[in-house]
Amino acid sequence: MDKEIEIDPRWQKVLDRDETADGEFVYAVRTTGIYCRPSCPSRRAKVKNVQFFAGPDEAEEAGYRQCQRCTPRGQSLQELNTEIVIAACRLIEGSGSQPNLSHLAKSTGLSTSHFSRVFKAATGLSPKAYGVAHRNKKLRDKLANDDVSVTTAIYDAGFNSNSRFYENSNDFLGMTPSTFKKGGANTEILFAVGQCSLGAILVARSKKGICAITLGDDALALVHDLQDRFPKAELVGGDEEFERQVAQVVGFVETPGLGLNLPLDIQGTVFQQRVWNILREIPAGETRTYAEVAKMIGDPKSARAVAQACASNRIAVAIPCHRVVRSNGELSGYRWGVERKRALLTLEAKA
Repeated sequence: MDKEIEIDPRWQKVLDRDETADGEFVYAVRTTGIYCRPSCPSRRAKVKNVQFFAGPDEAEEAGYRQCQRCTPRGQSLQELNTEIVIAACRLIEGSGSQPNLSHLAKSTGLSTSHFSRVFKAATGLSPKAYGVAHRNKKLRDKLANDDVSVTTAIYDAGFNSNSRFYENSNDFLGMTPSTFKKGGANTEILFAVGQCSLGAILVARSKKGICAITLGDDALALVHDLQDRFPKAELVGGDEEFERQVAQVVGFVETPGLGLNLPLDIQGTVFQQRVWNILREIPAGETRTYAEVAKMIGDPKSARAVAQACASNRIAVAIPCHRVVRSNGELSGYRWGVERKRALLTLEAKA
């Protein structure tokens, strides 16, 4: 057996039919004279007959012809699916109301079930959840405009009924829309500040769930930051039940293996939510690069936007942006300091 091919790390990607490796290289089979993408579903070749090339040009110069099944010179299945999902997202975003699933699937030429799988694999959300997240962001943007009334914001965001909207407004705003528009006026947010091995830690909760976990050297500065986010909200010291939740967070920081299962009040753009949902799937003790996360959300060219989404995260440890590193493995910026990022990864490595 050819020892060099056997130990080539690219061979494992071929065995795994790794779609994220498409575009990185192609492999050719000497016995067939054909070259393929790493993700090609064709029958496995024997490793001794495999040769790797940087791309199609190099493979064809060596005398190989492209596979007609995976067409390495054309779009990959992942690229085609990404185009389909982008078109569906634009359709959702441009509609006055949420398009139904069958209509979306029909517009892409896929079956309803296949479209749902492709969409969720690319975005991390179902088409309905994506539509809801986009509508909610649109509402928050409208409410932030002093010249737009609450009623106008509700209808402009795509809600068809005032009464139906108000039934669920607390679920995605954490408060009524008029209160949100006033910077959280008359809203009660429970909070507590404690100490952990990383310094001061502040945990805050709205009616919907945990809305902030922040870290720092100065406890008072963390409280001021919370006040800046909700300038007119009523910040209240936590009760006994909330103190137990804070203890869970602190315990999770010190012993990541315990896990953390608390309701979160996550507010962000659709893209940010896609990134944050993926981050929550990274196991403790493991890391991913910004480029890998970009591929995981189906948008390989968005590594920089992924980094910005990580920087926008205000719920430390529960949304583990500290598990994302540079492509060379080095630690990059962290909202609460690179040293805290290193300390968190060290704690998780020992768990």
